[in-house]
Amino acid sequence: MRFTSLLPLWALCGSVLAQLPAQNESKIIYQLSADGEFAFQLERILSLANGAGTNTAEVLRAASQITPGDFDSYYTEWNYLATKVHSMATNINATRSPSSARSAYFRASRYYAAAGFFLHGNWSDPRIPALWNKSLSDFDKGATLLPIPAERVNIIASNFTIPAIFYKASACNDKRPTLVAFSGYDGNQEDLYFSLGIYVLERGWNFLSFEGPGQPTVRIYQNKGFIPNWWDVVSPVVDYLETRDDVDTKRMALEGQSFGGLLVALAATHEHRFAAVLAIDGMYSLVESFRAELPSQLIAIYDASNKTKFDTMVSAAAANTTSPSSYRWSVDQGLWSFYTHSPYDWFTQLGNFNLTKDMAAQITTPVFVGEGQDDSNLYGQGRVVAQWLGNKSYYHLFTNDVGAGEHCQLGAEALLAQVSLDWVAEIFDTVESSKPM
Repeated sequence: MRFTSLLPLWALCGSVLAQLPAQNESKIIYQLSADGEFAFQLERILSLANGAGTNTAEVLRAASQITPGDFDSYYTEWNYLATKVHSMATNINATRSPSSARSAYFRASRYYAAAGFFLHGNWSDPRIPALWNKSLSDFDKGATLLPIPAERVNIIASNFTIPAIFYKASACNDKRPTLVAFSGYDGNQEDLYFSLGIYVLERGWNFLSFEGPGQPTVRIYQNKGFIPNWWDVVSPVVDYLETRDDVDTKRMALEGQSFGGLLVALAATHEHRFAAVLAIDGMYSLVESFRAELPSQLIAIYDASNKTKFDTMVSAAAANTTSPSSYRWSVDQGLWSFYTHSPYDWFTQLGNFNLTKDMAAQITTPVFVGEGQDDSNLYGQGRVVAQWLGNKSYYHLFTNDVGAGEHCQLGAEALLAQVSLDWVAEIFDTVESSKPM
């Protein structure tokens, strides 16, 4: 999620329009849609082509057919493309041409996932689970055709199950450094293989991705919304890794992306078994960012605990199909991922996800804090987090002039991997391995 997308919603609350600050409409990357939210999501899908998760021409073709701001059009075109590419995959002899079949299945999986992205306004829409089933099925077919097939594992937590995927760096069972990663507000773990995992594996490290409450697989199949005690998600994953013979448990790193940049910091306040932590991008409060941009009248309604009026205003704006897509999707996704039908409750829950200076002092692990120069609504939070962490942090600003200033360095994954994983490698070099001498 690009967090600037919620701000304009509140302009629909009538007289508060005049209170909104002017928005910066300058773009640092060529836009694939006249609709800003669509342009960002299309850029995200296109960026997966860097890791062979999508195909440039396929994405550009779909983008050319999508009506800007039309959620049904977005679904229709991606579902059409996913079905076409899935058909290609099933017609390939996977025994004779495993790389061709793998590529097609992987691409189809990403297009099925894209097709469902804007559907969460109606929780009972049967397309949501149907598309997700197809997405996971095709991804798994592709993953079994990797030179070293990926392993799906289900890790038991307190009152939910954590779906994870383990990618071995070597067919042997020798202990390897391992990077663990998860996404944020709307991302999925399968995307992480293409945007991050391939770079990790190239270094000879294992890679494990997972999803927790609020994230697609757990939300769809277990009806679990986001929880602030993210350490209760991360610690069972570490427990699992410690049971594996192919993991160097002294050389493990944990990365959280987007909203995960906050979740990873929260987890690190309790879970201290990682040698390194990466916050891509660093943040300490999402709700503070929202409050800073909201009209004072709406803030007053919320602070007065007028739940009914707050819910009515926000819901009316989100239900208005003439509202810009960023307004509608931000609320739809927020309610869905936090498992509530009340905007007031959603906003209240968001307030429970905060990192403070005192909490940061509980983090004992070195932390890489990334920040995108064009991540305007959160810009500056990463630097604050780094300052709180002091000499435990390494801060890096990714700049616009090389196309890396977007939220989570979207489209500049190779540069992100170069900078962040080189830092992790340096940390690993200072840690004594758990390999037997």
